[in-house]
Amino acid sequence: MEFSKYIACICEGTAEQVIINILLDNNKLIFDRKDLLEEDVLRSRSGQKFEQQYLRKGFDDKITVLRILDSRNENFKISRAYQHKIDVINIITAPEIEMLIICNENKYEDYKKSKKKPSSYCKEDLSYKNVKSKTFITEYFEDVDSLINAIKEYKKVSNIPNHESSLFDLLKKE
Repeated sequence: MEFSKYIACICEGTAEQVIINILLDNNKLIFDRKDLLEEDVLRSRSGQKFEQQYLRKGFDDKITVLRILDSRNENFKISRAYQHKIDVINIITAPEIEMLIICNENKYEDYKKSKKKPSSYCKEDLSYKNVKSKTFITEYFEDVDSLINAIKEYKKVSNIPNHESSLFDLLKKE
């Protein structure tokens, strides 16, 4: 995966943002915090807002926009004048980021039989009430190795199309 000089890492939700921050803080990604715009993970899902906040500042080099999201259909629309300034890479966490918890708990097969959404399964079957909260995710994945193993397991069991990138693709190869 090739990146431009500048990287904008944009997360869809709180859980995604916390997970990326855990991985960044533990030096587990193929890029560092210093490579990021504002050295931080961004939360702007709107292409127009991103364009206003960053692209109009006159960066000389291209910006790689890493979008961490669970939707395969969500577009990142910016005006034609700035389209040549960015390369967009979607990192898909479909069906939901909570799949990492299910994989970490070794409950993937049970989850598949349940026919529930991952967040519902985590709340109802695993009894994790605040599964989407910053505090829960931070505490649950306090051990970064369990997060890495969950990402690897999810890569193994999920059906990720060849043209798609996942969190696994952002991990440093050790």
